[in-house]
Amino acid sequence: MIFMKLENDLKNETEKWLKRIKEKKYILKDNSKERLVKNMEAYIKDSEIYLKENKLIMSFEAVVWAWSIYELLLELDIMEELE
Repeated sequence: MIFMKLENDLKNETEKWLKRIKEKKYILKDNSKERLVKNMEAYIKDSEIYLKENKLIMSFEAVVWAWSIYELLLELDIMEELE
């Protein structure tokens, strides 16, 4: 019973954070750093794939990495959020 709740909570959290990062609008200020954005987008896609495969820990971990890259790009002024 506890495991099923944990599994459901992890899936819901992953879906929530995936939805939020996919809704973000941004521009890249430094085109030489485009590979970093592509890496972030790859983590988002990986998270979606893992979620479909019910690999919930891997999916959550991938979306956390995507958010980490996103926040770093903003902090380093490489990217600007449009929202």
